[in-house]
Amino acid sequence: MFTEFWRRHKKKVYVTFGVISSGFLLYKLYDGHRRRISELEKELEADKKTDELIRAQMKEHFESIQMVAYSTTLPHVMRHLSDQIAEQLDLMQLTEKLMKGKDQPNTLTATEKLELWDRLKILSFTRMVLSLWSMTTLNLYIRVQVNILGRHLYIDTARGLESTYPREEADLIYKDEQKLFLSTADYLANYGLTTLVSKFEAATSEVIKGKQLKDVFSSTVLQDTIMQILDNFMSMGSPQHWLGYLIPEDPKMYSLAAASPHSEITDTFCPSNFEQLMRETRAVISSAEFGNIVETSLKAGVDEMVKNISAQCGEANLMAGLPLAKLLPRLAHLSQLLLDEEPNNNNNNRYIQVIQNLPDVELFFTLLYSTTPVS
Repeated sequence: MFTEFWRRHKKKVYVTFGVISSGFLLYKLYDGHRRRISELEKELEADKKTDELIRAQMKEHFESIQMVAYSTTLPHVMRHLSDQIAEQLDLMQLTEKLMKGKDQPNTLTATEKLELWDRLKILSFTRMVLSLWSMTTLNLYIRVQVNILGRHLYIDTARGLESTYPREEADLIYKDEQKLFLSTADYLANYGLTTLVSKFEAATSEVIKGKQLKDVFSSTVLQDTIMQILDNFMSMGSPQHWLGYLIPEDPKMYSLAAASPHSEITDTFCPSNFEQLMRETRAVISSAEFGNIVETSLKAGVDEMVKNISAQCGEANLMAGLPLAKLLPRLAHLSQLLLDEEPNNNNNNRYIQVIQNLPDVELFFTLLYSTTPVS
């Protein structure tokens, strides 16, 4: 009977068994797939939380560096640079001699007065344009530093600060690197300024040597004169000759000098990391894109200076023009304003603010932060 039943229904049994087996297999496959999907979702959620934590930590680190750079480094650099420029381009002695000659007519000959006025004319323009160039390039240089450090901090945080050092020691090393790296903003005032002054003085003399004290300067003439001086300076030597005044050519020698027994750098300092930061900085500031940003920023600074002087003189007066002799004291005052930057001051340097708010500058630093290479 069983044989007869099997003969009649074996195909149905096979089909039923096959369907049940296939269904079970499909269920197992589906259940396995569902489990894998669930695990992937959990992994993605965990990665998302990790990424959010990394971004929060990076933001905290980056904002900390920005605060140090803008509230401490930049004001210190500007004050130090202002003091050095005032010392090397001292207008007070010339002014005092001219005032004495005015009060005591017999103390100076006509030729001596003319020579003093000519010297004052050159130094006033030199000091003003040098201050503008220095303020602009240092502001941009420090922003490059902040973005490079921020990018490094993001990568290190994402990697969990993988290091052979304990976490506390790694933090100490990185702080030493940051301190020395940010301190290179003083390189211009400490090492490059003397030569830079002579270069700007030569560029200025070439432009205004034929200008007389009685010559009338309108806002357009003043703007054109400043741009000519800047163009003269920027065209001296190689296209990137000015980098030598802004950044040390050999970061290794600079780091060794900074890590001397008399410095504040600790024994844990690793110069190779500092040198990497400096190589990246030099690559950025020697790029054509950075050169374009410098040019754009200088033009914006010149426009703002002319507006400032117009406001002081009365816009109508400067449009009509002022004699050069009456303009010189205003240029000397403007030189101080250009390098005036105090921390925690609601009236921060208007020229720095103008440059920082330029759309091209904002775009440049947005792209820099997102693409800075880290080896």
